[in-house]
Amino acid sequence: MSYLRWSTFALLGALALACLPQAQTEEKSQVKKQPYGKMPDGTAVDLYTLSNAKGMQASIITYGGALVSLMVPDRAGKPGDVAVAMDDLDGMRAQDAFFGALIGRYGNRIGRAQFSLNGKTYKLPANNGVNTLHGGANGFDKRVWKAKPGSHPDGPTLTLTYVSKDGEEGFPGTLKATVVYTLTDQNELKLDYTATTDKATVVNLTNHTYFNLAGEGDILGHEVMIAADRFTPVDDGLIPTGELKPVKGTPFDFTTATAIGARIDQDDQQLKYGKGYDHNWVLNKSDASMTKAAEVRDPKSGRVMEVWTTEPALQFYTGNFLNGTLKGKGRAFALRNAFCMETQHYPDSPNKPSFPSTTLEPGKTYHTTTIYRFSAK
Repeated sequence: MSYLRWSTFALLGALALACLPQAQTEEKSQVKKQPYGKMPDGTAVDLYTLSNAKGMQASIITYGGALVSLMVPDRAGKPGDVAVAMDDLDGMRAQDAFFGALIGRYGNRIGRAQFSLNGKTYKLPANNGVNTLHGGANGFDKRVWKAKPGSHPDGPTLTLTYVSKDGEEGFPGTLKATVVYTLTDQNELKLDYTATTDKATVVNLTNHTYFNLAGEGDILGHEVMIAADRFTPVDDGLIPTGELKPVKGTPFDFTTATAIGARIDQDDQQLKYGKGYDHNWVLNKSDASMTKAAEVRDPKSGRVMEVWTTEPALQFYTGNFLNGTLKGKGRAFALRNAFCMETQHYPDSPNKPSFPSTTLEPGKTYHTTTIYRFSAK
């Protein structure tokens, strides 16, 4: 073979080999991107769909980093959407229920819209009566996150980043937040949260997906187990009183699987405050290890969702403020048509010194992980 022919053959072979890993990577990543709309200022919002080898799909938009669809197989292997969301960007921007969104800078409530840190009091927007809820009037759920699709040995990924400037919604410090969604081939949706700051601040990141394992209808027949012997009772503004109360003998005992509707309408003052379940459970753990926090089973579809987390607590919410006015995916979202399981630190921790601290100092890294694991029986 002549030198010229050999060189040409070698060059073509090298090019083929060079292209092969890229093709394999693109196939392996299993992430599709498409336009979702534009913000009023013209900023583009994109939709990313992650797919795994078992037919599960997770669709996430860059507006609020929201999970807008989660296709999960039932016991017959038929995929169904178990996540509540509106149909388009206009709908997602108009709703105030935090559908599927990433929540920050502080998930859940801060009492009287203020807290003190290192001797200074910080005033926040009061967007839930006199309190601050889920980061304020313009929290992380209303921001457009930067997105980078990718792959991991566990499955396709989507890395979202957002920089919250010093003073945004009243919080101190410039906070750099990163959330990585991973859809594994074990039918897990994994969320890794990371944040750093240049000034002492408070951080409590979570996700506010509303789930319905049947796909539609009420969730009162869903059976729930929460690995918690205590919860944090609240006042009439849903701010924790500071007490850690045993669940035993109360409607809040989910240490064994119990239907959501079994006790939700009992004559109990805490249930009246929340109009159902909208409380924080203190998980049975003493450190930040990954542990099973909860399990939900829908007898109709057979779908099972396990919640695993490094966080110390779980907010269980039963869609008590849905009233049918929000509509998407061909239906109206009525009272108790969905539930949330928000892994987190306790509500109002910045004002409760006895609660686990949510303070993040410069030079330190905030990191938590939560996994929603699905199966069918």
